[in-house]
Amino acid sequence: MAETDVQIFPFVLSGGSGTRLWPLSRRAYPKQFLNLVGDKTLLQQSCQRVTDPMFSPLTILCSHEHRFLAAEQVLDLGLTDAKIVLEPVGRNTAPAALIAALLAAHENPDSLVLLMPSDHVIKDQALLLSTIEQGVVAAKAGNIVTFGVRPNLPETGYGYIETANGDDIALDVKRFVEKPVREKAEAYLKAGNFFWNAGIFLYPAQLMIEAFETHAPEIAKHASAAFLNAKTDLDFLRLDQKAYGQCENISLDYAIVEKSKNLKCIPLKAPWSDLGAWPAVWNEMEKDEAGNASHGDVSLHRVNNSFAYSDDGANLTLLGLDNVMAIATKDAILVASSEHAQEVKEVVEKLKSQGRDEAVDHLRVYRPWGWYERLSLGERFQVKCLMIKPGATLSLQSHHHRAEHWVVVSGTAEVTVGEKVFLLSENESTYVPLGA
Repeated sequence: MAETDVQIFPFVLSGGSGTRLWPLSRRAYPKQFLNLVGDKTLLQQSCQRVTDPMFSPLTILCSHEHRFLAAEQVLDLGLTDAKIVLEPVGRNTAPAALIAALLAAHENPDSLVLLMPSDHVIKDQALLLSTIEQGVVAAKAGNIVTFGVRPNLPETGYGYIETANGDDIALDVKRFVEKPVREKAEAYLKAGNFFWNAGIFLYPAQLMIEAFETHAPEIAKHASAAFLNAKTDLDFLRLDQKAYGQCENISLDYAIVEKSKNLKCIPLKAPWSDLGAWPAVWNEMEKDEAGNASHGDVSLHRVNNSFAYSDDGANLTLLGLDNVMAIATKDAILVASSEHAQEVKEVVEKLKSQGRDEAVDHLRVYRPWGWYERLSLGERFQVKCLMIKPGATLSLQSHHHRAEHWVVVSGTAEVTVGEKVFLLSENESTYVPLGA
């Protein structure tokens, strides 16, 4: 793809918790970091989409909690020039869109911003890039451009964009519609001038800044302060917590787009899915002759149009079922009818209200140095497995209420206990007494 005559700053949004894909996706390890479709994670696939010469080096916005996950996955792609901006608190897409515009305008006042979610599937890269090139023409003319997906079924889980009828590539936007009831979704599908809202926007950086100053001056004030007072932390740019926390928690659609007159929608012809629920994942996977998709150690007998996913190595067996989603992890199992799969979010909220760890964390918890996983928990003991990356280091710490036994099962570790520093190799152990 040839370079355009304008600088395009790709800005990938890596927020959200993907609760409708629980129990695989959880707040501490949400769906964009998972390998659900293809050989890369959803975040990595999103990053690869904007490595064409028409784009500047990409920027990712993610939470403080996910910073090392994002950094590791970007480095795994070899994208050493990517930037990661840390959101101190989640504030939906409006403040994020303004931060993207401020960053881009700081480098080039005449630049365009491509704002993209990190958890979608877009299969045809060439079609996507050609659609973005069409959007560049409309954006350079002073428009906020959104990319709509022509619906092929009356989906109630998506927002819709109503456009004016016409033969132009860039269609005038009449209104945005929130997730409709089925009767309205069927009417939108029949009308032919409604598109699913893919949440992808292309806009001139300076135009978006001015739009916030006009339509959302409080967000403009606080987000600008968060940007101006941002601090560099290792390889991250950390937005000012106090200022950013004062931004309204609101989407770009509500804050700006619905109030703007200069809106254009360009149909996105590339196959698209937001993987919003388990049936969407099933839809993207290869299926057997009975319409079943599966992953992991799965056995199916007299099962039709279902999805079975085993993540922990245990055998997951389905018998005599139709239109079922069954997902098994080490600490939680979900079995749901496909018809009610959108309601998983409500189940997660109930688990959260009960204080259940399963709503937030997996048994395996990732850290900058590697990960740890709880193997067993009793009244007066706990057993954990730790994987420490080569060359990585855990901080020195002491405990006054427990002693610890360390056994190396693979590799070699340099260990410090009190004043002693020594090496432990495979099948060697040491004892860490209280207070050491």
